[in-house]
Amino acid sequence: MQERRGGSRYVVSFPIRARWKDENGAEVREEGLTENVGLMGTLAYFPRKLPNVGTKVELTVIENPDDEVTVSAEVIRLERNAAHPQVALNLVEGMRTWKKKVYDLAESIVSNQEPDGDDDW
Repeated sequence: MQERRGGSRYVVSFPIRARWKDENGAEVREEGLTENVGLMGTLAYFPRKLPNVGTKVELTVIENPDDEVTVSAEVIRLERNAAHPQVALNLVEGMRTWKKKVYDLAESIVSNQEPDGDDDW
């Protein structure tokens, strides 16, 4: 299968808050963490509830409480692992803000990390 994603993804855990409507129209709120951050979306971990594929989600990155970033995203894939449920989110609005305040921050964090030392076996 050909890789369809473009751009780099950075393994960074930012705290997030999500809101969406379930199949009955009730609002659901869930907090979690990003697993990786890409230019057009994120893979996120939510411990309790996952939105269904196709659901529109209001996603807020709360890494910096003084400068929270809120974007709109759509669920494109679920990982229903009982121990670690994940949702893949593709941005539909707020891409410019996401790039400037989330993606570029993730890139900076990863590029400033020291490489792991050699393991002694």
